[in-house]
Amino acid sequence: MCSVLLASTLFRTGNNTGMVRDELQQNKIVVDQDQARAVAHAFNDKLWNLHTWTGYFIAIFLLGRFILEIFQPADEKLSYKIKKAMGFTLVSTEQKKEQVHYVRVKWGYILFYSLILVMAVTGLGLAFEDVPLFKSIRGTIKQIHSFTQYLIYGFVFFHLAGVVIADTGRYPGLVSSMIHGKKRL
Repeated sequence: MCSVLLASTLFRTGNNTGMVRDELQQNKIVVDQDQARAVAHAFNDKLWNLHTWTGYFIAIFLLGRFILEIFQPADEKLSYKIKKAMGFTLVSTEQKKEQVHYVRVKWGYILFYSLILVMAVTGLGLAFEDVPLFKSIRGTIKQIHSFTQYLIYGFVFFHLAGVVIADTGRYPGLVSSMIHGKKRL
């Protein structure tokens, strides 16, 4: 996320070409516009390469998460937990609230992993642009990848807001338990 922000703002080639040329001229090195652009572009390329490698790692971690989901015991699978929560017999309105919250959290996981899956697949499509299939649909892949980025930003914002609201309200100590790995009492 930071690499995209930096590459598309502070290190954008067009924004830095003049600065590169001015800095070199102050050191009595004369370069033309194309040479200055090549230097500015090199910094931008480094950030996009970092973005690409970060994407590879995310794709590997996502694949690992799906493999874990397949091979973990049946009662620990996400689908089992959602089905169990949906069929839970309620005794009180408090339990109903807990059930609704639990199911929303689990569906949040599904949404998150779906968005990350779309990002990973479209990112790999962009990274392997030399594959003939990906060449023909590169524009569409790039649009989906870019749009999904904003959905993830929105998810992160609402997730963090929800965690803060939960920690300051009904679930005090939630953030602390996430950091320290200790269950809330």
